[in-house]
Amino acid sequence: MSGKGYLTDHLLIAMPALADPNFSQAVTYICEHGDDGALGIIVNRPGDMQLSDILAQMNVHAEDPAIASRPVYQGGPVSPERGFVVHTGDFQWEATLRVSDRISVTSSRDILEAIAAGEGPAEFLVALGYAGWEAGQLDSEMRENAWLSAAADPHILFHTPDEERWQAAARLLGIDMERLSGDAGNA
Repeated sequence: MSGKGYLTDHLLIAMPALADPNFSQAVTYICEHGDDGALGIIVNRPGDMQLSDILAQMNVHAEDPAIASRPVYQGGPVSPERGFVVHTGDFQWEATLRVSDRISVTSSRDILEAIAAGEGPAEFLVALGYAGWEAGQLDSEMRENAWLSAAADPHILFHTPDEERWQAAARLLGIDMERLSGDAGNA
């Protein structure tokens, strides 16, 4: 991806009419958006795995049960075997993309080892897979009213319960998704 696009470090909020099961009521953190397309991590879909399951595959053990039992999110339909850690920007690891001063995304083993040892970032979530858009695709979907976007809020990413993130992200824009019609148009 080249350059920082206008949706980098934003939350992409699925509109109620978005019927694609991969993205229905999804909140996606956009890590990169540029001329070549966009990449994001869905942050409100905990999967069936816990962090301990991922760590066991790496022969790493988390001493803290609270860390071991953290959910692993379904980050998106692309490369579901690939792991990502969305975290506060307080550390840098081998493969860290610093999205903003507050939030980074890392895809290397060293961050998971640090988390297991209790030496990781202050706030984090682990996801498998990502959402990807080809050049111009996300821009087109925005014009078609498939998504809302709001500047990323670390409180929503790391402190808001998963089942409340979709509504909470929309409230950043003053929108109540329960009152929003599934029909949209262009004026």
